[in-house]
Amino acid sequence: MTPRTMPLLRIRHKTEYRYARAVAFGEHRIMLRPRDGHDLRVLESALDIAPPPMSLRWIHDVFGNSVAIATFDERARRLSFTSTVTVEHDPAEEFALTPDDPAYFYPFLYDNEEFADIVHFVTPQYADPDGELSAWARSFLDAEAPSPTFNILSGMTHGIRDAFSYRKRHEVGTQHPLDTLQSGSGTCRDFALLMIEALRRLGIAARFVSGYLFTGHDRRHLGGGSTHAWVQVYLPSAGWIEFDPTNGIVGTRDLVRVAVARDPRQAIPLHGTYLGPAEAFIGMKVNIDVVALDQDAVATEAEA
Repeated sequence: MTPRTMPLLRIRHKTEYRYARAVAFGEHRIMLRPRDGHDLRVLESALDIAPPPMSLRWIHDVFGNSVAIATFDERARRLSFTSTVTVEHDPAEEFALTPDDPAYFYPFLYDNEEFADIVHFVTPQYADPDGELSAWARSFLDAEAPSPTFNILSGMTHGIRDAFSYRKRHEVGTQHPLDTLQSGSGTCRDFALLMIEALRRLGIAARFVSGYLFTGHDRRHLGGGSTHAWVQVYLPSAGWIEFDPTNGIVGTRDLVRVAVARDPRQAIPLHGTYLGPAEAFIGMKVNIDVVALDQDAVATEAEA
């Protein structure tokens, strides 16, 4: 039998910062290298930084993500980071549970040994003083228990896609889940956090994923202008399963994961500081190409 060839994707991600005068740079943490697994394998990876850093070292963070840490001893008016990666991407078939799976119906229980490792992904991290978020989460349950777990997860994924408006924000960070719920709008990171916190209020383990969105199969995809964000849910016997509430995607099709985290603040693709007056900063330009090597390039560009 001839082994199946995994589709190849090339990801080129360039971020450039511009300043009105030469400034000094503090430490920068770069989280752009895709996360290897049975469905995703990094074949080539290069990181070019200009001006060249004084030192560059790689670490695995607490979640096992690859993080590059750069320090500088040179002043400049521009600072750029260019990551070029080629990956084999083999999306799993669309996820589905069978009646034999322990999580087929909700509510379900996690094994005690597993629960000790996922407890922080089950525990809500954001306040919900009036129970508004909890009530919204329960709206995806059937009127009479038990509810099929897949229906809850799929319903919430598509419910956010259909009922909320995607909008880019230039403010730093991710907005509170209640702000997303009340405004009915947000970014991909906002939608991911809303879904994560809602699932945690149902006792379902969920975590944040940062990565890339390949728009070659569907140009209607939203949220791929820079990096993308979605959700992983942990289910007994099924493991971690991907859900993208921005686009209504279930499974890993068109999604290339880079980092997983308990909270979005732990999965920032590029973060650093500069030493100089605030008015010296002119702007940042991000350009990302996610290309199927046997297809035309699909380019996305964002400027801030």
